[in-house]
Amino acid sequence: MSASSSHPDHLRRSLSNRHLQLIAIGGTIGTGLFMGSGKAISLAGPSILLVYLIIGVMLFFVMRAMGELLLSNLQYKSFIDFSTDLLGPWAGFFCGWTYWFCWIVTVIAEVVAIASYAQFWFPGLMPWVPILLCVLLLLALNLTAVRWFGELEFWFALIKIVAIMVLIVVGLGMVIFGFTSPSGQHAQLANLWNDGGLFPTGIGGLFAGFQLGVFAFVGIELVGTATAETADPTRNLPKAINAIPLRLLLFYVLALVVIMAVTPWRLVQPGRSPFVELFMLAGIPAAASLINLVVLTSATSSTNSGVFSTSRMLFGLAEENHAPRLFARLSQAAVPSHGLLFSCICLLLGAMLVYLVPNLVTAFTLVTTLSAVLFMFVWSLILVAYMAYRRKRPQLHAASTYKMPGGVLMCWVCLAFFAFVLWLLTLQADTRQALLASPVWFVLLAIAYGWKVRCAARAAPSPLGEEG
Repeated sequence: MSASSSHPDHLRRSLSNRHLQLIAIGGTIGTGLFMGSGKAISLAGPSILLVYLIIGVMLFFVMRAMGELLLSNLQYKSFIDFSTDLLGPWAGFFCGWTYWFCWIVTVIAEVVAIASYAQFWFPGLMPWVPILLCVLLLLALNLTAVRWFGELEFWFALIKIVAIMVLIVVGLGMVIFGFTSPSGQHAQLANLWNDGGLFPTGIGGLFAGFQLGVFAFVGIELVGTATAETADPTRNLPKAINAIPLRLLLFYVLALVVIMAVTPWRLVQPGRSPFVELFMLAGIPAAASLINLVVLTSATSSTNSGVFSTSRMLFGLAEENHAPRLFARLSQAAVPSHGLLFSCICLLLGAMLVYLVPNLVTAFTLVTTLSAVLFMFVWSLILVAYMAYRRKRPQLHAASTYKMPGGVLMCWVCLAFFAFVLWLLTLQADTRQALLASPVWFVLLAIAYGWKVRCAARAAPSPLGEEG
């Protein structure tokens, strides 16, 4: 058997429509919804619904732009390819490495969270044990075949969906039957506007909600990373993206409406999961254990997505000569195994470093804000690439069967929104620190890219055939 036959030179389209749909849902529902929504409600009150709606609508247009770009040329495997093609090699380099770093940072936060969730059942367990076991398990499954990633995400997303649907049904039942809490609070929709109106904390509370809300949507672009390994992308990718608005209304808006209808927003504890609180009120004693299992699943799902997407980014970067060629080599299962191993080593080292930081809360705020800033850079680059595509390839846009609504105008609206969110991050000391730290990453990338260009220039033969 030849080397080429034992090691494929291209990714296989092994992900079905079922996988892609659930990957899209998993990307839409983050751990932040289960654990971070309590803090978001306490800061913004019922106006948090508007925050999630606005962020969701903006990101839907980003996904539509990405969808049109990926389907305009099925040789594009991810945003690295169309960024390089439409904006130049620098864009592919910056986009790919930033997205890789985004997921490493996000997954470090998630695996540290997994350790704390595991201690709910095993208080004496050393934190590094569940972290190591989780990463090794996901690495082993992802090394076998891409369909295992798809299967894992399918079941992880299904657990999250069932948890949210049960919460909505239980909460609506409490409202319909006039449930009264032990403290005398009545479950009713009027709780949404009875206590200070829809904007009880004013414009400041609304702005604070945006700072938290953006991180809750991190991973929504994962369908774009999985496109190269999806069967029939021209049919399945539009279906996955078009369902985003409905999922937003169901999983974010309706779930939070139910939570605030049962428990007035002022009584929502910022440090606790409102999901647990609602189930406890409903008299379900195993609520804490059930939701802990769901949140553990959600964090593991995010880690699985990170392991998958970082390896595919390294594969794409290597194919564009933006990373060592070693990462472009596929295993017999058509999986970028070297990229998988490298990313897993990086996130394990990062998770160990987080434990060296004295204040874990400060560390988490820093890494999640940094991740949100860098994700916004990737989303913005997708929009800029779309505008370049409209200018350079008008014939492809004219022939497209999946055109982005609003076109270039909506790109500018979305970019203005991201600029607005960046300004909001300057208002709080902890988020401002992460915002000020983010240029360091881009300076390092610029130095690396300059070094890469100089090395390529030195390696290129002289036009006159002269030696060095």
